[in-house]
Order: sequence, then C-alpha cells, then structure tokens
Amino acid sequence: MLAAMTQDFVREILEGDGSRLYFPNSKLFPDGLKIDRVFFTIPGIDLEIYWYGFLIALGMVLAMVYAFKRCRKFGVDPDRLTDTVLAGLIGGVIGARAYYVIFSLDRYMTDEGTFDIIEALKIRDGGLAIYGGVIGGLLFGVLMAKIRKVKIPCALDLAGMGFLIGQCLGRWGNFFNQEAFGVKTTLPWGMTSQRIINELYAYYYPTNVSIVTNRATELIAHPCFLYESLWCLAGFLLLHFYSKHRKFDGELFLMYIGWYGLGRFWIEALRTDSLFLINNDTMQLKVSQLVAGTCVIFALIMLVYMHMAVKKRGVHLYCDTEESKELLRQYDEKVLTSKRRNGKNVNDKLDEHILAEDEPEESDSDTAASVEADNSEVNEANEKDASSETDAE
Repeated sequence: MLAAMTQDFVREILEGDGSRLYFPNSKLFPDGLKIDRVFFTIPGIDLEIYWYGFLIALGMVLAMVYAFKRCRKFGVDPDRLTDTVLAGLIGGVIGARAYYVIFSLDRYMTDEGTFDIIEALKIRDGGLAIYGGVIGGLLFGVLMAKIRKVKIPCALDLAGMGFLIGQCLGRWGNFFNQEAFGVKTTLPWGMTSQRIINELYAYYYPTNVSIVTNRATELIAHPCFLYESLWCLAGFLLLHFYSKHRKFDGELFLMYIGWYGLGRFWIEALRTDSLFLINNDTMQLKVSQLVAGTCVIFALIMLVYMHMAVKKRGVHLYCDTEESKELLRQYDEKVLTSKRRNGKNVNDKLDEHILAEDEPEESDSDTAASVEADNSEVNEANEKDASSETDAE
C-alpha cells in the first residue's frame, strides 16, 4: 500500500485530461479509473444525458415503485398517491435549484450587480441541493395531499423511505462529476484526480497561485458521496424492516429526518465544497450542518413526545380504520371495472378476494354451526317429504 503519491505521479495527473480517478492509498485500479460525466448522447440532436441526471431520475422511479408497492400497507389509495408523488417530484426539482441559488447568489450576479435569472435556471450546468429538494418536495407533496385528501402522515412515511432510495442512488452522480469529496485522508478508499488536487490545493493553500507538487502529494480525499450513499442505504433497510412495527403514522418520516440529519451532520464536516452560511476568519458555519442539526433535534423531540402519547392512548394506525379500508375497496372496484371495460379477461373468482380482503373471515365454530344448520334444514325437508308420501298412500 502506498503511503502517498510521488511528485512525478502528481505531475502526470495534472498534465492529463482530467478524466481519471485514482486511489493511491491502495492497489485498487493502479492505472486509474476512467470516468465520463456524460452517460450517453441522443443521436440526431446531440443532446448529452449526464450520469448525474440519469441516476437522480432512476432513484425517483425506484422510490415511486417502492411507494406504490407499499401504499396499501399504509392505507393509502394508489391513484391519489400518484398525484401527490408527481407534485412532490416537481417541487423537489424547483426546491433543489432554488436552495442552491439562494446560498450561492454571488455566482449568479452580473457585473452590474443584477441577478442573472437565465443563468440561475440552467440546471444542466449543475447546482442542485438535496435539502432544497426535500423541502420543495414536501411543500408541493403536502399541498397536493391536502387537495387529494391523502392522509399526510401516511404519505410522509412513504416519502421518507422513498427519499432514502433516491438519495442513495443520486449521490453516485457526484462520483461521475468528481465532486462531494472531503478533506485529506490516508484511508485505502481515498481518491484523487486532477480536479480534486486543484480544489484541495486551493482549500489548504488559498494564497498560492500555482501548485507545488511536493505539497500536493498528500491531496487524497475522503469520498463523501460514498459515505452518504451507504448511510442512506442503511437507513432505508432500517426503516423498511421497522415499518411493520411502527407505533403511529408519521413515525417513519421522523426517523428518516433524524437518521439522515445525523449522517449528513458528520459527513458535511468532512466536505470542502459545502455551501457556507458564515465563512470568515472568526467563524465557519455550513448551511447543511445547521439544517441537519435542527432536523436531528426536532426528530428526537417529536419521537419522544409521540411515543409517550401512544403509551397513553394505544396504537392507532390509519390503515386499520374503516375509512381506509373503504377507500381501498372503492379503488379495487374501480380497477376491476376498468379491466372489464377494456375487454381484459378477468377471473372474477380470483379478483373478488381482493374486494373482500378486509372482511372478517368465518371462524371454525361459525363454519361448523353453518353446516349443522344446513343439515337440519335438509333433514326437516326429508321428513316433510316422507310424511306427504304417507298421506298420499
């Protein structure tokens, strides 16, 4: 295992085309890993589709699929959830961009001191903040949930697990963009590249104009995107398996913001490319750390309060209510009607159990009583027939 890079190796990286990532502290990919931020180009119009956008979109799709697969367990009508999710996706994109622009206003100001709205709208040039996406998605999603009369705590539980799926995948877009890295490290999975060396050098030696190679031999960074991706994966698995034991609607969402906030707080402390709320010689305060810390405290307070309330009144989940069961029964009837109208072969016996899945099943004693009643009716009928035959004789 190499302890650090050599000066010749640093020069080789700086003189290259910048498309390779290296892991100098290990023997992994000794010649570097060639990456391209462009996933593919659409023929004819030469429109480039970036890995970052593709992975975010893929994360959104998988999150939606998961939510639809689980929505019945939470007592939510799939059709109404569709409208809520679509509104949340639109709000997520708007929020992610707005959050980034607000805390990076200097980048979008012209020489005349005016705000350049055209540049601010160029999402393809980069600049999406996850916390902004979560905030925007929640605002738009909750508004649509109110309009479509979806139980908001249940929708938030599904949204929390969906966010973890999207964030787990979306963070790998940072890998292809060579961003979201941290401070220097000697760990085996530390990474470096032309861009990382340039930006880390400016971070550690801000007064130097040109790079001194002997100083740059230790510029190997923490892959913070990887830490956050794994943290989100662990959080998703935790919430998925705990979901069947939840004590109240909204509990999973509170656990999500607490879990993600806790991870983001320590990961953000490693990053060198964060958005700062305050950044001067006296104090440095990162926006995401402030938001993350607030989320953790809020989640802990609410979880403790709600668990105390549940102990007093017992567990009451929306999916167990007659209102929820009736909504799902109406949804199933609508699906069956649509299938029949479209001329699809519908097995009525197979589908009828869906409509009756919430009805109480007969116990063995009830079944036995029913059989006995049927038998007694048959015996009485036979006796009457025999009596009538005797009278006829």
